[in-house]
Amino acid sequence: MLLDRQHPGSAPDGDGSVQVHLDPQDRIGKAKVFAVYGKGGIGKSTTSSNLSAAFSKLGHRVLQIGCDPKHDSTFTLTKKLMPTVIDVLESVEFHAEELRPEDYMFEGYNGVMCVEAGGPPAGTGCGGYVVGQTVKLLKQHHLLDETDVVIFDVLGDVVCGGFAAPLQHAERALVVTANDFDSIFAMNRIIAAINAKAKNYDVRVAGVVANRSAGTDEIDRFCDATGMKRLAHFRDVDAIRRSRLKKCTLFEMNDAPDVIAAREEYLRLADMLWRGVEPLAARPMKDRDIFDFLGFE
Repeated sequence: MLLDRQHPGSAPDGDGSVQVHLDPQDRIGKAKVFAVYGKGGIGKSTTSSNLSAAFSKLGHRVLQIGCDPKHDSTFTLTKKLMPTVIDVLESVEFHAEELRPEDYMFEGYNGVMCVEAGGPPAGTGCGGYVVGQTVKLLKQHHLLDETDVVIFDVLGDVVCGGFAAPLQHAERALVVTANDFDSIFAMNRIIAAINAKAKNYDVRVAGVVANRSAGTDEIDRFCDATGMKRLAHFRDVDAIRRSRLKKCTLFEMNDAPDVIAAREEYLRLADMLWRGVEPLAARPMKDRDIFDFLGFE
């Protein structure tokens, strides 16, 4: 992987784009690959981990890759904060050939395999490089050969190669949002970024996951206006908050009615994604237009 500007004469990848280019040899292969996006703090890691658990419950072999320097994507699956790929590479002075799979990949709940890519220290490098090195290691150790589903849990900021790198591998991108102004505003920008990368890569928008919301009226209004589609709805259930504090997935919580309903929704979403969802030709709004569109008079 190499951070560079598009070479003259190559296909455009978004206006003024600075990209982490994908080596064709680093393509993941036969697994279904999903990238989960959304505003920071909206519940991407909770969504990703429970979705991974749901895929595993359906009998699929699942790998979840956390793509945030906080490296907290998978702790509800593993019950701990795992060492990151960048940490273990640094420990061997970036001699990747010295690493073993067990140095950076850990088995979590119901057999879900968990990797935290991590990231460089603040202000010192590109998160896209770390994602690229993570995929390269997984391929070198043949850890993707028997994988059915790969889920990238991506950092929230639409700013750099760290955000864009998973889009070079993913087949479908999901956006997690709440039924509020800020997260829908962020979703609109995320859709624009995904569409820009779709010019050169196979990734397409799959739809939106409504999270931590009693209603979905504003989300649905946005979907109607832009060609998006709501794929699932997870209400603001206290058991989801408590599952994070207990360091476990919803599938390990007590069988309260709201927990059972949320589990069933995750299983339904996983089954839908496995069977395949049609790509959306979503049309994001300009910032000023969505500012005027959202909210009440």
